[in-house]
Amino acid sequence: MPDAHLDLLTTNARTGWVRLRTLINLRWLAIIGQTGSVLVATTWLDLTMDIGLCFVAIGASIVFNIISTLIYPRNKRLSEHETLLALLFDLSQLVFLLYLTGGLNNPFALLALAPVTIAATSLSLRSTVILGAVAVLLITMLAWFYEPLRTNHGDILKMPDIFITGFWIALIIGLVFLAFYARRVTTETESMSQALIATQMALSREQKLTDLGGVVAAAAHELGTPLATIKLVSSELLDELDECPSLRDDIELIRQQADRCRDILRDMGRTGKDDMLTHHAPISSVVREAVEPHEGRGKKIHFSFTPKTLAAGEQPSVQRKPEIIHGLRNLVQNAVDFATENVWVDVIWSENTVRIVIADDGRGYPPELIGRIGDPFVHKRRPRHPDPHRPEYEGMGLGLFIAKTLLERSGAEITFANGSDPFLSAEETPRRRGAIVEVIWPRKAIEQDAALVHGPLGKNAPLEV
Repeated sequence: MPDAHLDLLTTNARTGWVRLRTLINLRWLAIIGQTGSVLVATTWLDLTMDIGLCFVAIGASIVFNIISTLIYPRNKRLSEHETLLALLFDLSQLVFLLYLTGGLNNPFALLALAPVTIAATSLSLRSTVILGAVAVLLITMLAWFYEPLRTNHGDILKMPDIFITGFWIALIIGLVFLAFYARRVTTETESMSQALIATQMALSREQKLTDLGGVVAAAAHELGTPLATIKLVSSELLDELDECPSLRDDIELIRQQADRCRDILRDMGRTGKDDMLTHHAPISSVVREAVEPHEGRGKKIHFSFTPKTLAAGEQPSVQRKPEIIHGLRNLVQNAVDFATENVWVDVIWSENTVRIVIADDGRGYPPELIGRIGDPFVHKRRPRHPDPHRPEYEGMGLGLFIAKTLLERSGAEITFANGSDPFLSAEETPRRRGAIVEVIWPRKAIEQDAALVHGPLGKNAPLEV
């Protein structure tokens, strides 16, 4: 059954990010600051400016805010186009006010960076570039065209041209840097959030499958006794109804259906996972369970279970956590997808650690990305021709991120590497030349308590469904 909720990861997550109320509140703050600056400049600093046009510019923002408040509901979220227009209005209003108050001689010209920074965090790259280009153009115009600031005595307040040029360059560099930095951080945060959603969905699905198996196991256990009773009573009735063929046939049918229910429950009960006995299992059983879905995909999977030293003893019995099984399954899936013929799964344990190494004989990880493996949505540029080994693969890195996150959640440490140098000759290349993933747990992090392994299991806990 397709997972419709996975569409969350493919749609434009930035759509509808910005609330109109947020921009309105920020604009009110700007209005208060602009009004206060104009009043201070004209009354306390004795500067002469066209105060009428200044208040026309400020009044335009006030009217814009009032109309927006009256027309739209409080929870209105702006679309991409609407947000871009609102930010263009704010930028134009600020630049017009700067034009009336000295242009780049006004230190408040620095505020022109704000709309572009907001766009970088909430809009697409195209909209950010458009707003940034408009901001650069308007800031450049302010360096040449503006109404100079004058005192009441007629003196013109103007910085030397070299300072104006330096301030213009600083504004342009600051605009580009802040926009790039804000967008990069926001994009990485967005990618991480989406990847964590996918991880949580994967773990939730695995947990639901585990719970479903537990329900089946409990049903098989609880219904076993009533079915046995029905079969016993029907057998006794058969012996007493030799003279009533019609009733005997009915009793025989009941007995056959009871046997059929028993067989169905037995088959379903084999997938049960909530039995106390299956809360833990030897590490070999857990690994084989994780690998099982990929054993019939045309690649040979080799297993090895060995202690590192004689003192390590028998293989540990570990907790059957969904995150461990699902994480290992994703790693094996990746190995099988890219292997040429063979995949190796080696389990090695010592007194203090449990180590699982998954290797294949494929091409290995791309050398330029090996340092970023495990990050979400990591991919190379799309090649001209599809990958003949796995044509449907897009290389988003989400599967490895999910596996890494789930296994680290269980206490593991994961490393990724390649099995050989790409510049070696065919004779020098080892058999395990592809990707290698090493997963290491502290033994105490996943090993089941010895008292539970060797002691009485106790009564099965009620299932929470």
